[in-house]
Amino acid sequence: MSTGPELAFPEDGMQQDDEEVLDTYSQTVIRVADSVTPHVAAIEMTSARRNGQLRVGSGSAVVFTADGYMLTNAHVVAGIQSGRAVFANGKQSDVELVGADPLSDLAVVRGLGSTPAPATLGNADSLRVGQLVIAVGNPLGLAGSVTAGVVSGLGRSIPVRAGEHRRVIEDVIQTDAALNPGNSGGALADTRGRIVGINTAVAGLGLGLAVPINRTTQRIIASLLKDGRVRRAYLGLVSTPIPLDASSVVRTGQKEGLRVVEVIAGSPAEKCGLEPGDLVLKAQGRAVSSAESLQKLLFAEAIGEPFPLTVLREGRILNLDAVPEEMG
Repeated sequence: MSTGPELAFPEDGMQQDDEEVLDTYSQTVIRVADSVTPHVAAIEMTSARRNGQLRVGSGSAVVFTADGYMLTNAHVVAGIQSGRAVFANGKQSDVELVGADPLSDLAVVRGLGSTPAPATLGNADSLRVGQLVIAVGNPLGLAGSVTAGVVSGLGRSIPVRAGEHRRVIEDVIQTDAALNPGNSGGALADTRGRIVGINTAVAGLGLGLAVPINRTTQRIIASLLKDGRVRRAYLGLVSTPIPLDASSVVRTGQKEGLRVVEVIAGSPAEKCGLEPGDLVLKAQGRAVSSAESLQKLLFAEAIGEPFPLTVLREGRILNLDAVPEEMG
């Protein structure tokens, strides 16, 4: 008598292996979340307006010094001078704005009361596409918001709107770790619990993005701590790193370049003749293969000075001369 179709089940060993892999992944995320969450605050920045209403900016921030300085996003503070931080253990501290840099979307605030010990900063230059990362935020009312994913892109630059002006945030890390606006300013950590990025939830993009912690951003942070601002040179292009084809490698001696995705209207990049689709090979005579390699050339000393660019366009090598402006 037929007993019906036989159902195939995974062998016990295979099922156990799958469970062990999942458990290892889970344990890694739990361990990192436990170590990073105490250093991440919810911040609410407030200022009074002439009509009596309060202007409010909110997000997350990461304690990075023993004397209570915290990293967050520039768009979270948006020029607001003071507010409060709430930590995962329920403790609170008043905070004041130290400085902000819209071009990197980084800002520093200082806790005026007791704050937790600082998080450990890592180096995003060691990240690889496919690497596991954990995003930890602390939106008000949702302490310890944790998502995990992998690095899906490096060295990207993205256009964002700040009021009436368009800006380009350079050298972002792209991940598939889901973010919401309350996670802006929170920590992106590697599997050892080191902070490799500051999450930036840019409305409308639907991507997990983070500003990397590396030599360039350490320089930005140092300027914010010292002067409260960063004098930056501005080109006005959106780019992505790409490998060169074999013939271009032979012609140029480079393996990678920066593909221009968009040129901001009225920018120095447009004025010098740069066009979408161009492949930027060199800036100031130096090979560029990532947004960071271009960004680190665009500090105060480049403002108003000739800035030669070597570009590959439709098989032709062009030399263009841009004059960077000061970022407003």
